[in-house]
Amino acid sequence: MVCALGAAVCFGTATVLQAVAARAAAAGGATGTGTLFLRAVRQWRYLAGLGLDAVGFVLQVIALRHVPIYAVGAALAASLAVTAVVAARLLRVRLSRLEWGAVGVVCAGLLMLGLASGEEGSGTGTLALAWGLLAVAGLVLLVGAAAGRLPDRSRALVLGLAAGTGFGVVEVAVRLIDTLSLRELRNPALYALLLGGAAGFLLLTSALERGSVTAATAGLVLGETVGPALVGVAWLGDRPREGLAWLAVTGFAVAVAGSLALSRFGEPTES
Repeated sequence: MVCALGAAVCFGTATVLQAVAARAAAAGGATGTGTLFLRAVRQWRYLAGLGLDAVGFVLQVIALRHVPIYAVGAALAASLAVTAVVAARLLRVRLSRLEWGAVGVVCAGLLMLGLASGEEGSGTGTLALAWGLLAVAGLVLLVGAAAGRLPDRSRALVLGLAAGTGFGVVEVAVRLIDTLSLRELRNPALYALLLGGAAGFLLLTSALERGSVTAATAGLVLGETVGPALVGVAWLGDRPREGLAWLAVTGFAVAVAGSLALSRFGEPTES
């Protein structure tokens, strides 16, 4: 659980550092996505953000190998609370009392989850589940392509939900990969992980580029938490501590609800 929270801190802080770099690049006269990226990537803040993203991913993988998916997913969604607090400091974004309350709600939900979560489920999944993950990752790309014809707000929500589903595929796939051996090269879960992660990144970028940031981030939070949590419970044996199922369900719902309330911080450059 410490690793899951560490990943949330890394991802949340990285978002703000990359936002600061993007603002500086835009202030320097950069226009267009490609030019903006090339200017931003020369700055230490953007590179530091990428480094934190890498560290966060490693911590996420470690967490997924030891605690239930529902706990890790809720913790990752809570990175929005980290983003909000760091943005208030570095970007001088003013948080309302409601938003500070949402940060507190997220922390309370994670505390309940930490108390109620058991160990990682003993289920190893099936080959059918691995192939199903790969199919879902492919479907995510198709949905993303079809969403281009929707109005801006609807497109942002659908793309955000699809991106979250792609990241959710990564969460489940990590549990289905035992070791990085030659045997794993024949495991469809490995390719589901790669395709799901790439699809999630591309679709989230597209969602944030055009349309409502809040809608996109809300879809992202729902996509990367609810589905993977259900898969973990139904197929991989994730369970809470004995007699604390009610606390785990409550903590999960509270943490996700608080994160949704902070969804405008999914991309602080527009805050």
